[in-house]
Amino acid sequence: MRLTCLSAVALLSLLAVACSDKKQGDVVKADETTEEALPERFENDDLPMAADELFDDFMYYFASNEDLQRRRIDFPLKVQGGKDGKATTIEESQWQVDPFFMEGDEYTIIYDKPEQWELVNDTTLNNVTVEKILLSRDTVMQYLFERTDGRWHMTGIRSQRLDDNANAQFLKFYQKFASDSLFQQNSLKEEIEFSGPDPDDDFAQMDGFISPTSWDAFAPDIPRDSLYNIVYSSQDGKSKVKYFKICGISNGLQTELVFEQAKGKWMLTKLTE
Repeated sequence: MRLTCLSAVALLSLLAVACSDKKQGDVVKADETTEEALPERFENDDLPMAADELFDDFMYYFASNEDLQRRRIDFPLKVQGGKDGKATTIEESQWQVDPFFMEGDEYTIIYDKPEQWELVNDTTLNNVTVEKILLSRDTVMQYLFERTDGRWHMTGIRSQRLDDNANAQFLKFYQKFASDSLFQQNSLKEEIEFSGPDPDDDFAQMDGFISPTSWDAFAPDIPRDSLYNIVYSSQDGKSKVKYFKICGISNGLQTELVFEQAKGKWMLTKLTE
């Protein structure tokens, strides 16, 4: 399952559960993420290889199923950083199951150029990092994943200060953009390219430009204090353009904000919904 919509692998898995494990009259919720959402054979064997082809598919199962999560972590798990900066390890008996962003409604992907978005569908990737960014704490927790022999595993955790993150400069701007309405207003380009639903007509699509004076009618809900970010490729801290995509987990919705930096100041230049 893609985190934004059902893939063939996940859909067949969910249907198998509905047919074999549920009595007649029971209801199976499409967004149910308990262990019952996986076929019984996954609990004893493993995911089919097809579910490991795309990291999105694997991550859905990894975050949703406790048994699978424990099997796919390389214990003792190496932990780098922390308060004293010393490397430590977590034993399997110490691990507390982490639902990651499955408890919320969305996750983000921050990238520097459009080609990087295509990596979401790249079946040759062998390294991906999931970041939990805590803006108010100036902390980023990085969960490191590697694919070996066709199977994704979590191989380590890295704790870092926000200043040490590749996107540090942009994230500090974003924190203020998301939490300060006046700063947000002053960070809008005079003409913002827009593509998305027409706020005056629920059934119409709008393509064109909007001005800062009409921003409130179009402004999307964006995460403020904490966010999960999936990093598919190396991030360029000196990039003058940042694509900030918000991906819905169960509804398939996507919102993309494009920011460009000029003369040291970030400005929102494009919104796509």
